Formats: sequence, structure tokens, C-alpha cells
Amino acid sequence: MPAPDLLDAARSLAPGIVSLRRAIHAEPELGLDCPMTMAKVREALADLPLEWRSGPSTTGAVATLTGGKAGAKAGAKADGRRVLLRGDMDALPMEEKTWLAFASTIPGRMHACGHDTHTAMLAGAARLLCERRAEIAGTVDFMFQPGEEGHHGARFMLEDGLIDPLPDAAFALHVMPNARHGVLAGRPGALMAAADQFTITVRGRGGHASMPHDCADPVPGAAAIVGALQAMVTRRFDAASAVVVTVTRLQAGTAHNVIPDEAMLAGTIRTLSPGHREKAHELLAATARAAASAHGVEAECTITPGFPVTLCDPRAVALGAKVARALGGAEGWRDLPAPIMGAEDFSYVLEQVPGAMFFLGVAPEGEDWAQCCAIHSPRMHVDESALPTGTAMLAGCALEFLERGFD
Repeated sequence: MPAPDLLDAARSLAPGIVSLRRAIHAEPELGLDCPMTMAKVREALADLPLEWRSGPSTTGAVATLTGGKAGAKAGAKADGRRVLLRGDMDALPMEEKTWLAFASTIPGRMHACGHDTHTAMLAGAARLLCERRAEIAGTVDFMFQPGEEGHHGARFMLEDGLIDPLPDAAFALHVMPNARHGVLAGRPGALMAAADQFTITVRGRGGHASMPHDCADPVPGAAAIVGALQAMVTRRFDAASAVVVTVTRLQAGTAHNVIPDEAMLAGTIRTLSPGHREKAHELLAATARAAASAHGVEAECTITPGFPVTLCDPRAVALGAKVARALGGAEGWRDLPAPIMGAEDFSYVLEQVPGAMFFLGVAPEGEDWAQCCAIHSPRMHVDESALPTGTAMLAGCALEFLERGFD
């Protein structure tokens, strides 16, 4: 169990955690290339006994702490357990509308998903654990990862060998600005969905809009596909199995009196199991072709695979719940009743390592948290006083696992 003073120690680091978070927030970076963010992290942790590794595919890095307790040797699982803690670093391509003093200084970029807080909390956990190095028999990897927002940063870091040897367990946090302040939450099994993208090109034969009988109009075919995809989900999948197919773009034509040759649809597929993921891919293409054919046009479907399902090991979730209750009492933990249909590329790590991701509520204390702006909102706001709880949670999970494993 984490030391009773772990949360107090994390709160003592709050000025540094908040300062790093604000510095990152003011200069958001996108995708796999986050050099300014990484430089801020390296500078904040420069005085710590960490060994750093980076790779060719991203600007991310892994910092390793080798415990000072007898039996701990770098890179050797036989001499102690190894645990990984992860924080993502990239922002979103959107305009910020918070008007904070430390708001984004780069037009068209914003930390609207809380990755600035994830990075700052992970840096705080690194400092907490370095202060307890003499008590640690084992190894801690701190994974500072860019490219979470659809860029597969975790997969690239794995492929670059930055998480080699693989740890025995892995943990991560994600803030929720519309969840109760300071409460941690999670669930065993599927936590978040697989997310794939689709594009459907409907091909017909264009002409004058006043003479559609002389054309093969792709627009009615495209419209029929939208409705057919919704019926596909409700009629071909068990209602108790969460499957989401959403058309988010529909484009066709250039003028009011011209029937175009083509129409285009695009959107997302969300599933919670490999079987449903494969079935959804097959049915989507078949449904699009059939609906198009009924309107005398053709449909070609392209599916771009995204992140896999985020699957949390029940043992890791139980460990996290234990730590959360030790930090915040009985009210410090909440069992999530169902998965969230968003996606997370920490799923790549959890495919290879038993572990879990947890959510941390960062709504302003005392406010109606259910009415707060959600992640990806241009007005998303974080109550920074909750960040030490996240730092203590990450450090506590590492300490608990290194000492007891999944008992």
C-alpha cells in the first residue's frame, strides 16, 4: 500500500506540476513531433537519476529509474519487477477559447484533451519515485509519448524498442473535465473502443441537374448509404453489444445545377471486440455497395485501421482501486459501469503488457461537474488542484506493484 504521506508529498510538488502543465499548454504541439514539450520535460527532470532513451520515429522518450534497494539492477527482471507509467504529450488542431492567462500561443492548436496534464503528472510521479529510490527494489519506466491523437505514437515507440525489455505491468491516467473532482475511475476488460476510419466513394455519371434521368446521380445513393449503415448496426449486431458507425462527412457537387460524378462519405467505426471489429468492416463495405447498387451507382469502401480496444487487466484495475481508496478514502474510487466509446493508443501497450488506464475527474471542486465542458471542447478547463492526486496515483500504482505485484 502506498505510504500515507504520498498524497501530501505530491501536493508539495504542485507548484512544479502546475508550472510544467501551463508551459506545455501555452505551446501545444501536434502529432509525433513534440520537441518543445519534450525539452520542457527533460529540463524539469534534469536533476533526477534517470536514464533516457529515444528513438527515430518520434520525439518521445522513456526515462528509467533503477531502484536503490538491494537486488535492483537496470534492465534485469530477475532482480526486481519492472513497471511502466505513461503520459501522452500531443495537442489537437483546434482553436482555444478558454481565454486563460496561459492559453495557447500558437493559432489553431490547443491542449483540449488534457495531455498537458498527463505529462505534468507523470513528471511529478517521476520526482516522487526518485525521492523514494532507496525504498524501491525494481525498475520504473516513464513513457513520455507524443502522437496519441490518431498518430499511433505508442505503437511507434514500441517498434523503436524503447520499451524493451517489456515491463511486468503498465499504468496510465486520463483526465475527465466533466467528472467529479479528484475521483479516480476504471473497469476491468474493455475500457475504451477500437477506432477505425472509413471513406466511401460513390461513383455515378454526372450531368445537368434538370435532367437526372440522363445521369446516374451518386447523391441519392450516398444518402441511402447513411441510413443503411444505421440499420446495419441496429439489425446486424446484438443490441447489448456496443457498436458505433457514424458518418461525419458527406461531400458532393460544386454547383446548384450540376449532378456530380461522385459523392464521398467518411466517418468512424467503434467496436469493443476483435470479432465485432472484423464483422463491422465486412458489413460496412457490403452494405455500402448494396445501397449504391439499388440506386444505379457504385460504391468503393476504404477502411483505415486505428487504435485497438483498450483492455484493462482485472488484477491491474483491482490494484488501482486499492491505491485510489488509500489516497482518497472510499469515495476516491468509482467503478465504471460501461466502457467509453472513445479510443486510446495506450491500447498498444496493453496488448503486450498487463495493466490499466484510469480516469481522473478534474471538474472544479463544488461545481456541477456533469455540466462542465468535455474533452475536445475549445473551452475545456481543468481544475489544477486535482493534479497532485493523479501524480500520487501513478506513483502509488508503481510502488504497490513493485512491492507486491498482482497479489
